[in-house]
Amino acid sequence: MTMEYLVVIEEAEGNLSAYSPDLPGCVATGMDTGELLQNMEGAIRLHLRGLAEDGLPAPEPRARAELIRVS
Repeated sequence: MTMEYLVVIEEAEGNLSAYSPDLPGCVATGMDTGELLQNMEGAIRLHLRGLAEDGLPAPEPRARAELIRVS
């Protein structure tokens, strides 16, 4: 089964960081977007594997994002 989780990307000092609101504690960093997304995919896989090993279900993806323009 394929699941898609929202990943929030933030600029940090000297690199990028990311987290998924649906997977508390699941974070990754990278020097550029490609590295960050690769690392985050690995972090999500590891997080879900850990949940499965503990007998816990994978959380349903629920988070979504919208941009709001203000002037």
